[in-house]
Amino acid sequence: MRSIIDILDLSVEEIDELVATAQDIIADPKKYAEVCHGKKLATLFFEPSTRTRLSFEAAMYELGGNVLGFSEAQSSSAAKGESVADTVKTVSCYADIIAMRHPKEGAPLVASRAASVPVINAGDGGHNHPTQTMADLLTISREKGTFENLTIGVCGDLKFGRTVHSLINAMSRYKGLKMVLISPEELKVPSYVKKDVLVKNNIPYVQTTDLEGAMSELDVLYMTRVQRERFFNEEDYLRLKDSYILTPDKLKNARKDMIIMHPLPRVNEISVAIDDDPRACYFKQVLNGKYMRMALIMKLLKEAGTI
Repeated sequence: MRSIIDILDLSVEEIDELVATAQDIIADPKKYAEVCHGKKLATLFFEPSTRTRLSFEAAMYELGGNVLGFSEAQSSSAAKGESVADTVKTVSCYADIIAMRHPKEGAPLVASRAASVPVINAGDGGHNHPTQTMADLLTISREKGTFENLTIGVCGDLKFGRTVHSLINAMSRYKGLKMVLISPEELKVPSYVKKDVLVKNNIPYVQTTDLEGAMSELDVLYMTRVQRERFFNEEDYLRLKDSYILTPDKLKNARKDMIIMHPLPRVNEISVAIDDDPRACYFKQVLNGKYMRMALIMKLLKEAGTI
């Protein structure tokens, strides 16, 4: 039974196929309105989520299916001490496919080995968030028309940000990629990501603390939150936090066709004054996530012989 735990579980060809399916859903949603009629998605969310959980639910409803599940661990038998494996074995009796978010890294992988239906990782700790990366990829494809020959700047918390790590992994498979890694010294990309992904794949990269200085060369700017809780002292946080708040003034040297992305939720790292800028794509990302989740649900159910 195939599950998707990591973005690298999907080949480049499969990503292209899912992007094409999502584009077709956007063009002709009625064609897909009953594809999953009579099928059930279980959303097992052991930690809070707004976008991801509702996006999966909307995706299944728009395919004509139904949804069951829970939105916090306290409302499940996990509160009584039930193991993840037992939970998914039980839920496999009720549902055709499972989307699972869990605070512990590796929990969805454990679930996929116990389940008798496909499991989609909807985020596990600081580890993986493959469907967010799928939303990112569809956004880049729709806005830039290609995954090749792009210079991508990732900015903010590059040490703990699972969305950044997944995006670097996914984009590393395309030709002509250049990465600009913009962060405080305290929140730099982990050395294993540089070694195992960037160096291993001969991807040129620059590390800098200067957002404005890097702006002019970027095709894509991917913002993330600089998290106060990651700093050892308040002084360092206060010194650095404003460097990574994107304002209209900081875009003065940016290309007219650069796109601005953010996995959301944002706190204050992108000024609301940028929301009306045609380069702002973060709410488009949210919508694109629904279409890619629709495409993925269909793919896994077809492979399982369920639809």
